Amino acid sequence: MRILITFFVIILIATVTINADELYFPPIVIGQKWETTSPEELGWNTDKIPVLFNYLEDKKSKGFIVLKDGKIVLEKYFGNFTQDSNWYWASAGKTLTAALAGLAQEEGFLNINDKTSIYLGESWTSLTKDKEDLITIRNQLTMTTGLDFNVESTDCTEPECLKYKADAGSQWYYHNAPYTLIENVIEEASGESYNQYFFRKIRNRIGMNGAWFKIGYNNVYFSTPRSMARFGLLMLGNGKWGETEIFSDKNYLFDMINTSNDLNKSYGYLWWLNGKGSFMVPQTSLVFKGMLFSEAPEDAYAALGKDGQCLHVSPSTGIVWVRMGEDPGENLFVSKDFSSNIWKYLNDIMNTEMSVYESENNFYVSPNPASDFITIQFSNKGLQPFAATEKVQLFDMLGLEVMSVGTGLDLSTQRIDVSHLPAGVYFIRIGDKVEKFVKM
Repeated sequence: MRILITFFVIILIATVTINADELYFPPIVIGQKWETTSPEELGWNTDKIPVLFNYLEDKKSKGFIVLKDGKIVLEKYFGNFTQDSNWYWASAGKTLTAALAGLAQEEGFLNINDKTSIYLGESWTSLTKDKEDLITIRNQLTMTTGLDFNVESTDCTEPECLKYKADAGSQWYYHNAPYTLIENVIEEASGESYNQYFFRKIRNRIGMNGAWFKIGYNNVYFSTPRSMARFGLLMLGNGKWGETEIFSDKNYLFDMINTSNDLNKSYGYLWWLNGKGSFMVPQTSLVFKGMLFSEAPEDAYAALGKDGQCLHVSPSTGIVWVRMGEDPGENLFVSKDFSSNIWKYLNDIMNTEMSVYESENNFYVSPNPASDFITIQFSNKGLQPFAATEKVQLFDMLGLEVMSVGTGLDLSTQRIDVSHLPAGVYFIRIGDKVEKFVKM
């Protein structure tokens, strides 16, 4: 049975990924030439490229790269930032950890179904032993540890900060501390420092630069944008770098970039997934209908970090793109809408029709951000206005309802006073449709 399952997974991966033999891989010696393909060769609309670059500059970007089948098509740096400048990955680096956990499992150092306490020792949390023993490495990889997120700092990895909220596997919440401790698990299992093991298993084998640096409780990866693009290309190549097999365990690789739990279908092993029908985002327990990235191909998956650090991979199109920079103005852990906007500009450049990926929401909010009043309007797609029975519900980032108002009449617009709400990010739900707005 195991052989049949493995065979099925390999066949399934082959149908949704590009054959590594069809890809170009740059030399692993940093500084050697990385081949390029011009937009003109691909038939792209070059008149649209400056529009994208202007958008990226307005959004405080530092570096941006687009690969097509491994070759550089677009590469742009802003201000004093250059090809050799380093920047932080923030939580996009979680995907490096997910990959490293899989490689440690390949070597027999650990099994992701092992109890975390095997590697961190008993009382690594403040939970009772029976509840702590429910937490596995897989729970850490999937954000399903059940640890309480209503603590002073979700970065704190001390036992007193890791409190019980629910049984492991029964709750999805973007909690940073349990993720961070995966690094301690890998160090204990491998007998090497985290940097040493990462350099040996991934970094040096695909020509990346950079290193992990401890900042407070967090361990943050810094590198050039090209190094981030190299990791994306490794994923596009199904775990191979040219003729070198980096990932032998294709089952783990498949699981890493596919739905890992029934709670958040758009989350793999620390990777964000498109095309799954519903999604959850950091700082809330709400489930939203639709695709995570409304303008992206359904098979796209992404590494996302604070301040708009993005690595996107789409096997069906052969596209890998990277954006590094400062906060684009969303002030969120995951730049969902920012990513979608970049895909929209890329679709215009690539002459790609993405109408099937349009948002399912029937309404939009303006102004956004807002300080006093918001107006909710239907989009101009011939959709019906609000029904008199509909409620307009507002939720905060924790998923708590803060307002609920009725429409009263069949209207195409609804004006709502939000002046009393504290500044922050809120979600508006009408029926099964959800939209976000920022209160200034």
